Amino acid sequence: MTVSELPGARSREPFVLGIAGGSASGKSTVVSELRRILGPGSSCTLRHDAYYHDLSHLPLERRIEVNVDHPDSLETELLVEHIGLLLRGHPVELPAYDFVSQTRGPIGTVVKPAAVLLIEGLFTLWDDRLRELMDLKVFIQTTEEERLERRIRRDREERGRDRSAVLEWHRERVQPMHDLFVEPSREHADVVISEGAHNREAIRILAQRVSELIQS
Repeated sequence: MTVSELPGARSREPFVLGIAGGSASGKSTVVSELRRILGPGSSCTLRHDAYYHDLSHLPLERRIEVNVDHPDSLETELLVEHIGLLLRGHPVELPAYDFVSQTRGPIGTVVKPAAVLLIEGLFTLWDDRLRELMDLKVFIQTTEEERLERRIRRDREERGRDRSAVLEWHRERVQPMHDLFVEPSREHADVVISEGAHNREAIRILAQRVSELIQS
C-alpha cells in the first residue's frame, strides 16, 4: 500500500501509528519530522528503546553480554501497558534509559495523551501485542550500508564507542538480529518508506494523511 492509499477510517482516539525499521535506519528522524508537520501538541511519542530492561543488578563486565538487539531485552509488556493508559486518556512516565551504563534512571519523562500516538522502535512491528494496538503500521527501509554508516557515527559521538567495536557489534549481533526479527516484521507494515529520513515527500504525505484522519 502506498501512503496515498491509506484507509480513511479509524476506530479510536488517539490514532496509533507504529514505526519500525533497522538500527540507525532513520526512525527517530522520521518521527521528528512527522511531529513537526503535525504541529505542536498534536502528537506524543513512546520510544521502544526507552523500555530496555534495567541491568543495574549486573556488574559492568556482565552487561555487555546481554544481547540488546534481541526483543527479549525490552520490557514490552510495560510499553503495552503505557499505550493502554494513553488510549484511556492517562499520562505515563517514559523510562529514562541510559545506553552507556545500560540502566534506568529514577525519574522518567511524562508523556501526555495527544491526538496521534507514535510508537517507534526496532521491534514495534514484530510483537503482535503492539500491532494489535496500532491503527497504522509503517516500516522504514534503508540499506545495511547506510544503517551501518549512521550507527558508526552515532555510537562514536553519543556513546563513546570506537569504530572497530561498532563494526564487530554490527557483524556479530546487530545484523543477525535484524535478519531474524526486524526485516521479517516488514511484512506486517501497511506502508514501507524507502530511503528512510531522506524520503521527505513520503513523510510529508504520511503526515498530511494522518492529519486528515484525525480531523475527520
